Amino acid sequence: MARITLRQLLDHAASHGYAVPAFNINNMEQGIAIMQAAAEVDAPVIIQASRGARSYAGDLMLSHMIDALERTYPDIPLCMHQDHGNDEATCASAIAHGFTSVMMDGSLKADAKTAADYDYNVAITRRVVDLAHWVGASVEGELGVLGSLEHGGGEQEDGHGVEGKVSHDQLLTDPDQAVDFVRATKVDALAIAMGTSHGAYKFSRKPDGDILAMRVVEEIHRRLPNTHLVMHGSSSVPQPLQDMFNQFGGEMPQTWGVPVEEIVRGIKSGVRKVNIDTDCRLAMTAVFRKVAAQTRSEFDPRKFLKPAMDAMRELCRDRFEQFGTAGHASKIKVIPLSEMARRYRAGELDPRIGTREPVAA
Repeated sequence: MARITLRQLLDHAASHGYAVPAFNINNMEQGIAIMQAAAEVDAPVIIQASRGARSYAGDLMLSHMIDALERTYPDIPLCMHQDHGNDEATCASAIAHGFTSVMMDGSLKADAKTAADYDYNVAITRRVVDLAHWVGASVEGELGVLGSLEHGGGEQEDGHGVEGKVSHDQLLTDPDQAVDFVRATKVDALAIAMGTSHGAYKFSRKPDGDILAMRVVEEIHRRLPNTHLVMHGSSSVPQPLQDMFNQFGGEMPQTWGVPVEEIVRGIKSGVRKVNIDTDCRLAMTAVFRKVAAQTRSEFDPRKFLKPAMDAMRELCRDRFEQFGTAGHASKIKVIPLSEMARRYRAGELDPRIGTREPVAA
């Protein structure tokens, strides 16, 4: 078995200078595509489920599906992560169903729509950290509100995302505040706001420094060189997939995602987890449309799903290779949750603020 915590996986990534794509799933086909790609290139995996995915598939189904993927691919370290937990109960129930990592998104209140203040974020994130670390699970926190620097708002994804306009300052994580936040909460990873957003419609043009503030990533890494940073909303929305989607009857307006080269730039500045969902959805649905248009008499769902899985597998393999994840699965010896819990209790995994220090693999 190879169920791994986010903390151990990102510690290894930091030690070897790579990042791990975190792919969202809702069903079996997506899970198989991810694990097939990982097995092809010997990459460790982060699979994450949103509250919407848990509602769609059901916790019992998701839990057993991850068990099956883990047993089918026993040589691939697999982290199961709760994406955008909105309160303590969401995070606790995820851990109870076998998630080895949770995100407590205290940048928003429990309704997952209203921007929260800093004190609220610190308090709720620290409570979840205490809860998770007791059993050895990892916690990702978020500081700053995910949203667009172009129009000052967020995008809803599975019912999660800020509503209305927020200030420019809220859309960019403050580096000084980031230091205080990590010290106060003891999070294992920090998601930062720098202009990315959920969904396909991230940018109205190819992003530059005005609307994709990679400088924020670099400055936070300078001040927190030992903290694992996370880029949310980082699908690249590849043009060929947009074109295929529209060629076969889709109506997706021209859009731009986060260029892979900008993500690679972030990896050089401490980004260790990169969230990708839209690209996987688009890879599959573009193929659905192609099959439906080219074989109009087809009604066997497998004839749609199999080529769609192939397309998603190819996309995932590309990201494993582009982010440097490939080739590292076989190098990792998984540490059990009980040992991670002991290390947390002993203070061995407390945040190291200040000068750069080596991270244990």
